[in-house]
Amino acid sequence: MPIPEHLPTVAVAAVAACLGHLTILVASHNWWYGQAFSKRVGDAFHLMHGFLFVAGPVAMWFWQGPHFLALLDFSSEGTGQKLAGAYLIVCWIAAGIGLPLNTLQRLLRPRPKALVAERSEVVDFAKELGYRPAGHGKRAWLTALPFNEVFQVEFAERTLCLPRIPVAWDGLSILHLTDLHLCGKPDRDFFRVLIDRAIDPVPDIVCITGDIADSYKYQRWIVPILGRLRWNLTCFAILGNHDYWYDPPFIRRRLKRLGIRYLGNGWEQITVRGEPLIAIGHEGPWNKPAPDLSNCPAGPFRLCLSHTPDNIRWARRSGVDLMLSGHVHGGQVRLPVFGSILVPSKCGRRYDCGTFDEAPTLLHVCRGVSGEHPLRYLCRPEVTRLVLKSAGNGA
Repeated sequence: MPIPEHLPTVAVAAVAACLGHLTILVASHNWWYGQAFSKRVGDAFHLMHGFLFVAGPVAMWFWQGPHFLALLDFSSEGTGQKLAGAYLIVCWIAAGIGLPLNTLQRLLRPRPKALVAERSEVVDFAKELGYRPAGHGKRAWLTALPFNEVFQVEFAERTLCLPRIPVAWDGLSILHLTDLHLCGKPDRDFFRVLIDRAIDPVPDIVCITGDIADSYKYQRWIVPILGRLRWNLTCFAILGNHDYWYDPPFIRRRLKRLGIRYLGNGWEQITVRGEPLIAIGHEGPWNKPAPDLSNCPAGPFRLCLSHTPDNIRWARRSGVDLMLSGHVHGGQVRLPVFGSILVPSKCGRRYDCGTFDEAPTLLHVCRGVSGEHPLRYLCRPEVTRLVLKSAGNGA
């Protein structure tokens, strides 16, 4: 096969086409993986996108080799060649315009005004325990990969000032726990020490936003681990998609046995420091229908626990003040500048982790504690304590 002239141009075009191809497949993967599929179907989509990423460039090379730019000759009568040429152009647009604009938008995203302060501490649990708590679950060997941050947990405290926070709630603390993924990795001591540190000092309210257990075998960890939680007022919980794959009625019974208020797709009103609070659970899209708020009082502050941040549009329409989510794990693997890559969300990378102002709702997405695949690169596990600040106190 003869080598084409202008080889550097051809090489740059090939690299850009591959990058665009990857960008398109990642966007497609994130959207499809954010749907309410069963675990088997979701894994099939995951593998399919991986296959297409590899198969596309390989097939192009065997078909055209280094002369693939000839596909841009649309005077050809071949439909396949025209489609391939059009896809090449789409790939270049994705790599040269779409990806840079998306990255720039993320880098320039303003800090939410409601986030008035934040601080954090990183704890290396391998040093804390004196050994690597890899456990014995499937894929536990991944914890030994170089530079894996799976045992380095970030304990973050964020102070939020929202318009409808009553003055009486000034300083109220909410511990946000999500995505424990109890499946044998890390081991039980990891979670024991993590919970003990998370409740020091004891929070006023604990919110658990799903994906508690990720295995039938390790559901027996729920009571000894979550039983260590302490709170001054109450604890709310919902289930995530992994919970719905592994006997959700059993998990609900364990939560209720611990005195945790399971919300499901519903709501309840409680009194906090003399002021009403509406706590809403949203387990969609896996558990349907969405919460019915037709009889929900309109005045009180609304706190929503939603496993996935994809329910943010529903929260905005429903007048939710603060929504807590997990599910996406911050992407687990993040790149410098570009950030997250694979994020199981219909919104793509938009709400991968952090705090987002989506008026009238403030969305907080926690990176979670663990995962089915114990991999963390530039994306440490996270436990978050939210401290509420009343605007009435001059914040």
